[in-house]
Amino acid sequence: MTGLLWTSTEAEAATTGRATRAFAATGVSIDTRTLNPGDLFVALKDVRDGHDFVRAALDKGAAAALVSRIPDGCSEADPLLIVSDVLEGLTALGAAGRARARAKVVAVTGSVGKTSTKEMLRAVLASQGAVHAAEASYNNHWGVPLTLARLPSDADFAVIEIGMNHPGEIAPLARLTRPHVAMITIVGTAHLEAFANIEGIAVEKASIFEGLEPGGIAVYPGEQQVSPIVADIAARHAGQRITFGEAEGNDYRLLSVNLTQDTTVARADIAGVPLIFKVRTAGRHFARNALGVIAVATALGCDTAMIACDLGQWQPPAGRGQREVIPIDPIEPGMSFELIDDAFNANPDSMDAGLEVLGASAPRDGVGRLHTGRRIAILGDMLELGPDEMDLHRAIAKHPALEKIALIHCVGPRMRVLWEILPQRKRGEWHETAGELAARAHLLADAGDVIMVKGSKGSKVSLVVDGLRKLRHPGAADSVGAE
Repeated sequence: MTGLLWTSTEAEAATTGRATRAFAATGVSIDTRTLNPGDLFVALKDVRDGHDFVRAALDKGAAAALVSRIPDGCSEADPLLIVSDVLEGLTALGAAGRARARAKVVAVTGSVGKTSTKEMLRAVLASQGAVHAAEASYNNHWGVPLTLARLPSDADFAVIEIGMNHPGEIAPLARLTRPHVAMITIVGTAHLEAFANIEGIAVEKASIFEGLEPGGIAVYPGEQQVSPIVADIAARHAGQRITFGEAEGNDYRLLSVNLTQDTTVARADIAGVPLIFKVRTAGRHFARNALGVIAVATALGCDTAMIACDLGQWQPPAGRGQREVIPIDPIEPGMSFELIDDAFNANPDSMDAGLEVLGASAPRDGVGRLHTGRRIAILGDMLELGPDEMDLHRAIAKHPALEKIALIHCVGPRMRVLWEILPQRKRGEWHETAGELAARAHLLADAGDVIMVKGSKGSKVSLVVDGLRKLRHPGAADSVGAE
């Protein structure tokens, strides 16, 4: 893909702004900490006003800054693109980036699995063309425009993740994205506090189809209770509809899933053609999302055999079910425990999936202080679930995988209701905050254990992940790499 992204002339035309000096930008940045020389710095206002960092951005090598006023420490002599509103300017830049792109565009939403699915799509499309996708979960009112503003004009594919917290957020972002294919991973209870019921969530998720290009393709689960709602909205906006799932009648049907320690093997029917595919991590939900990815990539004209091959190399990103071995002894490679980092998302659906994965994991006996490997769950609050949130946390106690889980530690006021009803033999520690449990990380793990950390990002259980990673013996890295 070409290096030049925006000239001052192009950026002026896109935003109807005024450039104080000519510039040529090779990227777009909103953070001086990650800014690269040549980036256009966008002075968004969030916790801090981005205008406070413009001088630092220019001194670091920014090609120019998108601003609504001349910031302190700057003047007309600096390369500035002045607009009436910075967010509106970024949105206009994103719209222009999308309009000039030749890429086939995919939009992904869903209550669970958006980021993992986006990364799966990045992996399978990369062998079939140049792919543009956000490096993080940039799926909101500024993240989607930013991703589109960074879209190279000569990219072959673009994968755009679209999220929401409240009604009415998805449709405008979908219309901005103008996807050729739009996918819903699943409609679940995440963000239920902002909706009257799951039917309302289904309507919001399905509004992604409002942005489809003429003749565009809608891909969605065909077997959920709310699938008829989704199907009705898709029929109004899509030229073609493709369903996926495990039940009969789906266009792409998952026939069987076999979970091993670190692999998912799935057998599927792809519009009447049998297919076996693998994912290099355990989880039924990964198989289901991968099936949706196959549907999307096939709809884009990609080779199914290549898709399946590339899926076999994919692993989840950090915080989304990533697995790693933490060695705790510099001499003995077997003195280690396995960490499942799923700390960035939690709702009842993803919690069920995560516990199933942990239940299918294989601890190792004969090592460590206890000589008995354990499955351990560290669970943080599931947020934004509405008035039934306490009942939904209590319901975790009925999950069948708990029979195989030796110990459950809990973080947060919502998870306390689960902790209180756990059998005494399985009840670990409870703490109000993740930081309190993270400080005790050295007491939580033993060699041979498999430990899953899961919670909503706002519960900050990623701090516990960080604490567990710090148990890694500094001299053990080479021995692990050699295993």
